[in-house]
Amino acid sequence: MASRIAIGQLCSTANLTKNLGVVTSLISRALDNDVSLIFFPEATDYLSQNAAHSRKLAQETPQFISSLQLEIRSLVKKSSKKIDVSIGVHLPSTGLELQKGDDRVKNVFLYIDHRGEILHSYQKMHLFDVDVPNGPILKESKSVQPGKNIPDILDTPAGKLGTEICYDVRFPELSLKLREKGAQILCFPSAFTMKTGEAHWELLARARAIDTQCFVVMPAQKGEHDVSDPNWTTGESKKNVQRISWGHSMVVDPWGTVIAHSDPNNKTDEPELIIADLDYNLLENVRKNMPLWDQRALKLYTSVND
Repeated sequence: MASRIAIGQLCSTANLTKNLGVVTSLISRALDNDVSLIFFPEATDYLSQNAAHSRKLAQETPQFISSLQLEIRSLVKKSSKKIDVSIGVHLPSTGLELQKGDDRVKNVFLYIDHRGEILHSYQKMHLFDVDVPNGPILKESKSVQPGKNIPDILDTPAGKLGTEICYDVRFPELSLKLREKGAQILCFPSAFTMKTGEAHWELLARARAIDTQCFVVMPAQKGEHDVSDPNWTTGESKKNVQRISWGHSMVVDPWGTVIAHSDPNNKTDEPELIIADLDYNLLENVRKNMPLWDQRALKLYTSVND
């Protein structure tokens, strides 16, 4: 049994309308290729200049989501085919959070089915607070609220899906927990920096696939993000030249083999559609021939399992 999925790789800007147009175009192309589920990166709705700019743009995200739901319904109706959409977006703080003085946005994953219905959401747990040597200083916790809940497994046309976001990939405990809950696919919508991407991107993807014996889907932002905004003036440069994303979207099978990846010869920031067929006979054979889940000595390391 095989299921066809796709990744929509793109370079989000501070213009949500423009970003929605790119997403819609990639969904249309995926439908033409008989894809049942397409994955988009973290922060597909926008990238911003700073925390205050992000809070402002997050107010537009509900409209972005509503418009995307309408576009999915329209595209599915026109094509007479079905496709579900996995996408990373931001959400603004709610009333209770604002009352507590927390106006940080939420970095979330949404799963929208072919009817345009939101079936699932997950809020990023692990936030990227690092000082990259010879690279940018990033403190995501200044602008983003951390999630506090391990996501449920979602039944999709492509298989049982466990959802994480970007920096979560560095914490194998969460991936192992999702496998324990029944995941066959793990996805990590991401916007890796150039420094960390070159060093660890493929290594982490393959490691999580081998750890969990799952398919791993890595939808990535790629390129230099244009965060210019005529409605937002702070005296900063129009382009955040330090916010360049690594790209290199890929799909890894349960044996740790990269089975699909973005075009290495594409040196532009243009959107790209990466298609992969997930072979569930392979997944079953890997798990049968190397039965890790039957061999784990959980009594010896229960703290990791709790």
